[in-house]
Amino acid sequence: MSRRGNGEGTICKRSDGRWVAAVSYPDGPRKWIYGATRAEVDAKLTAAKRARDQGLPASEERRTLGAFLIEWLEASRSTLRARTWVRYEELVRLHIIPELGHVALARLGPEQLQRLYAAKLAGGLSPTTVHHVHAVVHRALSQAERWGRVPRNVASLVDGPRVARREMATLTEEQLRRLDDAIAGDELEGLFVVAFTTGMRLSEILGLRWRDVDLDRAEIQLRSTLEWSGDEFGFSEPKTRGSRRHILLTAHAIASLRRHRVRQAAARLAAGAAWGDYDLVFTNVVGQPVAESTLRLVYRAALKRAGLPRIRFHDLRHTAATIALGRGVHPKVVSEMLGHSRIAVTLDLYSHVTPTMQREAVAAMDAAMGGER
Repeated sequence: MSRRGNGEGTICKRSDGRWVAAVSYPDGPRKWIYGATRAEVDAKLTAAKRARDQGLPASEERRTLGAFLIEWLEASRSTLRARTWVRYEELVRLHIIPELGHVALARLGPEQLQRLYAAKLAGGLSPTTVHHVHAVVHRALSQAERWGRVPRNVASLVDGPRVARREMATLTEEQLRRLDDAIAGDELEGLFVVAFTTGMRLSEILGLRWRDVDLDRAEIQLRSTLEWSGDEFGFSEPKTRGSRRHILLTAHAIASLRRHRVRQAAARLAAGAAWGDYDLVFTNVVGQPVAESTLRLVYRAALKRAGLPRIRFHDLRHTAATIALGRGVHPKVVSEMLGHSRIAVTLDLYSHVTPTMQREAVAAMDAAMGGER
């Protein structure tokens, strides 16, 4: 090594023209930092000292974001729902590691994340997907902070892209009756009737088992949901305590389910040994879960036959809630029916019904006071 820069302490210039610096750690090892210029090494040295002073070991200085994300995904496999894990892995593999995987975890800065999001948006990725990328980064770095791999979660210093709330589409009562007529007699009739009379989520409906249905008492005890991981499926507990709920059935739903059970018994007899006995309420012709692709094809065909706009299957859940609220059902009851964690979620989600509720409240107060005086 040759010259030492004035006032720069451990920064030196080597005989080969490169600059080098060393930073010592309390447990003994020294970390050497190299660069083409004095300024480059100075910046790296400052970052290394900051990380050391914040308690990060020398080994963590070399760990890349990509290596950590892979480690985090593997550690999270047993704690996340299968479908959630698959989505996280996809976002990490396709959108995070290719851009920032080489960056040292300890040196990742908020400006790098901001540039990543801007580049993804400019490249045509939707704000919703970029928002999900940000959520995954934030969750992973929160774990890194708890494990002592980084001093702070730099994703907390960055705002993800704003996602515009998708306008809710619902059917009117008259339109719902037309849909009901269009699916009458279909093998999946019972599934659709349960959807728009209870407001259950699709994963809840597909995971519904006969052991949890009591048609004589007109009730469902929701205990599980269906989860797919690749070509394999399994049953999971509902996401929250509120999702594990008691659901009452309408007379229309009971009649439809009774007809469905008769059709299913015939299908089971026809399938013989090929029948998969999972106790599922809604199945294909061999007792396996109904494929979502099949369900959506049947659903779209029914909408077309009924002359109705093409709305998502999930909008049947919104339809059930909107009709119930519009007919004066208390929001707390609707919240419990839908399995929301808090009534505030229901009121915020269905704020478009609030004016109707307010008019009914005014009318009720007028009636109580005897009208104009």
